[in-house]
Amino acid sequence: MLYEDAELIVIDKTAGMAAHPAPGSETGTLVNALLHHCAGSLSGIGGVARPGIVHRLDKETSGVMVAAKTDRAHAGLSALFATHDIERTYLALTRGAPSPKQGRIETRIGRSSSDRKKMAVLKSGGRDAITDYVVQQSYGTPAKATASPMASRVACTLHTGRTHQIRVHMASMGSPILGDPVYGSGSPTASVRAAIAQAGLTRQALHAAVLGFVHPTTGEKLRFETAPPADMAMLETLLAAL
Repeated sequence: MLYEDAELIVIDKTAGMAAHPAPGSETGTLVNALLHHCAGSLSGIGGVARPGIVHRLDKETSGVMVAAKTDRAHAGLSALFATHDIERTYLALTRGAPSPKQGRIETRIGRSSSDRKKMAVLKSGGRDAITDYVVQQSYGTPAKATASPMASRVACTLHTGRTHQIRVHMASMGSPILGDPVYGSGSPTASVRAAIAQAGLTRQALHAAVLGFVHPTTGEKLRFETAPPADMAMLETLLAAL
Protein backbone atom coordinates (compact mmCIF):
# COMPACT_ATOMS: atom_id res chain seq x y z
CA MET A 1 0.00 0.00 0.00
CA LEU A 2 1.33 3.43 -0.97
CA TYR A 3 -1.39 5.70 0.44
CA GLU A 4 -4.73 5.47 2.18
CA ASP A 5 -7.27 7.83 3.67
CA ALA A 6 -11.02 7.70 4.28
CA GLU A 7 -11.78 8.25 0.59
CA LEU A 8 -9.31 6.23 -1.46
CA ILE A 9 -6.40 3.80 -1.43
CA VAL A 10 -3.32 3.60 -3.68
CA ILE A 11 -1.43 0.33 -4.10
CA ASP A 12 1.50 -1.10 -6.04
CA LYS A 13 -0.14 -4.06 -7.76
CA THR A 14 1.95 -7.16 -8.28
CA ALA A 15 2.10 -8.88 -11.66
CA GLY A 16 -0.23 -11.86 -11.82
CA MET A 17 -3.02 -10.24 -9.81
CA ALA A 18 -6.22 -9.52 -11.70
CA ALA A 19 -7.98 -6.26 -10.83
CA HIS A 20 -11.38 -7.88 -10.39
CA PRO A 21 -12.95 -11.33 -10.58
CA ALA A 22 -13.30 -12.77 -14.08
CA PRO A 23 -13.49 -16.24 -15.62
CA GLY A 24 -10.32 -18.00 -14.56
CA SER A 25 -9.52 -15.37 -11.91
CA GLU A 26 -12.37 -15.60 -9.42
CA THR A 27 -10.12 -15.39 -6.34
CA GLY A 28 -6.87 -13.68 -5.40
CA THR A 29 -7.88 -10.48 -7.16
CA LEU A 30 -7.23 -6.89 -6.17
CA VAL A 31 -10.92 -6.53 -5.31
CA ASN A 32 -10.69 -9.51 -2.96
CA ALA A 33 -7.63 -8.03 -1.26
CA LEU A 34 -9.16 -4.55 -0.97
CA LEU A 35 -12.43 -5.85 0.44
CA HIS A 36 -10.46 -7.71 3.10
CA HIS A 37 -8.18 -4.77 3.88
CA CYS A 38 -10.93 -2.16 3.90
CA ALA A 39 -13.36 -4.40 5.79
CA GLY A 40 -15.91 -4.06 2.99
CA SER A 41 -15.78 -0.26 2.82
CA LEU A 42 -15.30 0.22 -0.91
CA SER A 43 -17.35 2.31 -3.30
CA GLY A 44 -20.34 0.40 -4.59
CA ILE A 45 -20.47 2.19 -7.93
CA GLY A 46 -18.55 -0.56 -9.70
CA GLY A 47 -21.15 -3.14 -8.71
CA VAL A 48 -20.69 -6.39 -6.86
CA ALA A 49 -17.83 -7.62 -9.06
CA ARG A 50 -15.86 -4.37 -9.25
CA PRO A 51 -16.37 -2.33 -6.06
CA GLY A 52 -14.04 0.65 -5.89
CA ILE A 53 -12.35 -0.05 -9.23
CA VAL A 54 -12.10 3.11 -11.34
CA HIS A 55 -9.35 1.93 -13.71
CA ARG A 56 -7.46 -1.27 -14.31
CA LEU A 57 -4.10 -2.75 -15.16
CA ASP A 58 -3.74 -5.94 -17.15
CA LYS A 59 -3.35 -8.96 -14.88
CA GLU A 60 0.32 -9.39 -15.80
CA THR A 61 1.18 -5.68 -15.64
CA SER A 62 2.57 -4.44 -12.34
CA GLY A 63 2.38 -0.97 -10.85
CA VAL A 64 0.43 1.85 -9.25
CA MET A 65 -3.37 1.74 -9.04
CA VAL A 66 -5.93 3.80 -7.14
CA ALA A 67 -9.26 2.48 -5.82
CA ALA A 68 -12.18 4.40 -4.32
CA LYS A 69 -13.47 3.71 -0.83
CA THR A 70 -16.47 6.02 -1.13
CA ASP A 71 -18.98 6.75 -3.90
CA ARG A 72 -17.93 10.41 -3.77
CA ALA A 73 -14.29 9.55 -4.44
CA HIS A 74 -15.32 7.06 -7.14
CA ALA A 75 -17.29 9.69 -9.01
CA GLY A 76 -14.46 12.21 -8.69
CA LEU A 77 -11.74 9.82 -9.83
CA SER A 78 -13.88 8.55 -12.72
CA ALA A 79 -14.33 12.15 -13.89
CA LEU A 80 -10.55 12.70 -13.83
CA PHE A 81 -9.96 9.56 -15.89
CA ALA A 82 -12.74 10.52 -18.31
CA THR A 83 -11.13 13.91 -18.99
CA HIS A 84 -7.60 12.42 -18.91
CA ASP A 85 -6.58 14.69 -16.03
CA ILE A 86 -4.37 11.91 -14.67
CA GLU A 87 -0.61 11.55 -14.94
CA ARG A 88 0.17 7.97 -16.01
CA THR A 89 3.60 6.84 -17.12
CA TYR A 90 4.62 3.25 -17.74
CA LEU A 91 8.04 1.67 -18.22
CA ALA A 92 8.32 -0.96 -20.94
CA LEU A 93 11.21 -3.14 -22.04
CA THR A 94 10.84 -3.60 -25.79
CA ARG A 95 12.36 -5.58 -28.61
CA GLY A 96 14.53 -3.22 -30.65
CA ALA A 97 13.51 0.42 -30.29
CA PRO A 98 10.74 2.57 -31.73
CA SER A 99 11.92 5.12 -34.30
CA PRO A 100 12.17 8.04 -33.84
CA LYS A 101 13.40 7.73 -30.25
CA GLN A 102 10.75 10.14 -29.02
CA GLY A 103 7.30 10.92 -30.29
CA ARG A 104 3.54 10.66 -30.06
CA ILE A 105 1.54 7.69 -31.31
CA GLU A 106 -1.99 8.76 -32.22
CA THR A 107 -4.27 6.08 -33.65
CA ARG A 108 -7.64 4.46 -33.22
CA ILE A 109 -7.78 1.21 -31.25
CA GLY A 110 -10.54 -1.39 -31.24
CA ARG A 111 -11.14 -5.12 -31.41
CA SER A 112 -9.11 -6.95 -34.02
CA SER A 113 -11.24 -8.24 -36.90
CA SER A 114 -9.11 -11.39 -37.08
CA ASP A 115 -9.02 -12.18 -33.34
CA ARG A 116 -11.74 -10.76 -31.07
CA LYS A 117 -9.58 -11.41 -28.00
CA LYS A 118 -6.98 -8.94 -29.27
CA MET A 119 -7.01 -5.19 -29.75
CA ALA A 120 -5.57 -3.58 -32.87
CA VAL A 121 -4.85 -0.26 -34.55
CA LEU A 122 -7.80 0.40 -36.85
CA LYS A 123 -8.15 2.61 -39.91
CA SER A 124 -11.77 3.30 -39.01
CA GLY A 125 -13.93 2.63 -35.99
CA GLY A 126 -12.48 2.02 -32.57
CA ARG A 127 -11.59 4.88 -30.21
CA ASP A 128 -8.89 7.52 -30.19
CA ALA A 129 -5.68 6.35 -28.50
CA ILE A 130 -2.75 8.66 -27.72
CA THR A 131 0.59 7.64 -26.23
CA ASP A 132 3.70 9.78 -25.84
CA TYR A 133 6.92 7.78 -25.64
CA VAL A 134 10.65 8.31 -25.17
CA VAL A 135 13.44 5.74 -25.45
CA GLN A 136 15.36 6.10 -22.18
CA GLN A 137 17.99 3.44 -22.73
CA SER A 138 19.00 0.99 -25.45
CA TYR A 139 20.75 -2.35 -25.01
CA GLY A 140 22.88 -4.49 -27.31
CA THR A 141 25.01 -2.83 -29.97
CA PRO A 142 23.54 -3.53 -33.42
CA ALA A 143 25.78 -5.18 -35.99
CA LYS A 144 25.07 -2.41 -38.48
CA ALA A 145 24.98 1.30 -37.74
CA THR A 146 21.52 1.58 -39.29
CA ALA A 147 20.08 -1.36 -37.32
CA SER A 148 18.08 -1.16 -34.14
CA PRO A 149 19.48 -2.09 -30.72
CA MET A 150 18.51 -5.51 -29.36
CA ALA A 151 16.21 -4.04 -26.71
CA SER A 152 15.23 -0.76 -25.07
CA ARG A 153 13.61 0.76 -22.02
CA VAL A 154 10.79 3.04 -23.14
CA ALA A 155 8.77 5.43 -20.98
CA CYS A 156 5.18 5.67 -22.22
CA THR A 157 2.80 8.38 -21.03
CA LEU A 158 -0.89 7.75 -21.60
CA HIS A 159 -3.29 10.46 -22.72
CA THR A 160 -6.10 7.96 -23.20
CA GLY A 161 -6.73 4.64 -21.50
CA ARG A 162 -7.68 2.08 -24.12
CA THR A 163 -7.45 -1.64 -23.43
CA HIS A 164 -3.88 -2.87 -24.05
CA GLN A 165 -3.01 0.59 -25.41
CA ILE A 166 0.74 0.60 -24.77
CA ARG A 167 1.14 -3.04 -25.81
CA VAL A 168 -0.67 -2.36 -29.10
CA HIS A 169 1.12 0.92 -29.76
CA MET A 170 4.61 -0.46 -29.13
CA ALA A 171 3.87 -3.44 -31.37
CA SER A 172 2.57 -1.09 -34.07
CA MET A 173 5.98 0.65 -34.01
CA GLY A 174 7.75 -2.65 -34.59
CA SER A 175 8.99 -2.79 -30.98
CA PRO A 176 6.64 -5.10 -29.07
CA ILE A 177 7.08 -5.43 -25.33
CA LEU A 178 9.39 -8.27 -24.33
CA GLY A 179 7.55 -11.28 -22.97
CA ASP A 180 4.18 -10.16 -24.33
CA PRO A 181 2.33 -13.40 -25.20
CA VAL A 182 -0.33 -11.63 -27.27
CA TYR A 183 1.31 -8.76 -29.13
CA GLY A 184 4.97 -9.84 -29.08
CA SER A 185 5.12 -10.88 -32.73
CA GLY A 186 8.57 -11.79 -33.96
CA SER A 187 11.33 -13.19 -31.77
CA PRO A 188 14.03 -11.22 -29.95
CA THR A 189 17.67 -12.14 -30.53
CA ALA A 190 19.00 -15.30 -28.88
CA SER A 191 20.86 -13.28 -26.25
CA VAL A 192 17.72 -11.33 -25.32
CA ARG A 193 15.71 -14.57 -25.11
CA ALA A 194 18.40 -15.98 -22.82
CA ALA A 195 18.22 -12.87 -20.62
CA ILE A 196 14.43 -13.16 -20.39
CA ALA A 197 14.74 -16.78 -19.29
CA GLN A 198 17.49 -16.03 -16.78
CA ALA A 199 15.50 -13.13 -15.29
CA GLY A 200 12.50 -15.41 -14.84
CA LEU A 201 10.25 -13.03 -16.77
CA THR A 202 7.05 -14.87 -17.68
CA ARG A 203 4.91 -11.85 -18.57
CA GLN A 204 5.00 -8.68 -20.61
CA ALA A 205 7.76 -6.39 -19.29
CA LEU A 206 5.42 -3.50 -18.50
CA HIS A 207 5.17 -1.55 -15.23
CA ALA A 208 2.85 1.34 -14.30
CA ALA A 209 5.54 3.49 -12.72
CA VAL A 210 3.81 6.83 -12.12
CA LEU A 211 0.28 7.82 -11.13
CA GLY A 212 -0.51 11.43 -10.32
CA PHE A 213 -3.86 13.11 -9.74
CA VAL A 214 -5.70 15.73 -7.72
CA HIS A 215 -7.48 14.20 -4.74
CA PRO A 216 -11.17 14.28 -5.69
CA THR A 217 -12.35 15.54 -2.30
CA THR A 218 -9.44 17.43 -0.68
CA GLY A 219 -7.95 18.96 -3.83
CA GLU A 220 -4.46 17.86 -2.76
CA LYS A 221 -2.03 17.01 -5.56
CA LEU A 222 -0.90 13.41 -5.17
CA ARG A 223 1.84 11.67 -7.13
CA PHE A 224 3.16 8.14 -6.66
CA GLU A 225 6.13 6.49 -8.32
CA THR A 226 7.39 2.92 -7.92
CA ALA A 227 10.32 1.03 -9.37
CA PRO A 228 9.76 -2.02 -11.59
CA PRO A 229 9.62 -5.34 -9.71
CA ALA A 230 12.43 -7.90 -9.50
CA ASP A 231 11.82 -9.68 -12.80
CA MET A 232 12.00 -6.50 -14.88
CA ALA A 233 14.90 -5.10 -12.82
CA MET A 234 16.89 -8.31 -13.32
CA LEU A 235 16.12 -8.38 -17.03
CA GLU A 236 17.30 -4.80 -17.42
CA THR A 237 20.54 -5.62 -15.59
CA LEU A 238 21.12 -8.57 -17.93
CA LEU A 239 20.27 -6.50 -21.01
CA ALA A 240 22.73 -3.80 -19.93
CA ALA A 241 25.49 -6.44 -20.04
CA LEU A 242 24.83 -7.38 -23.67
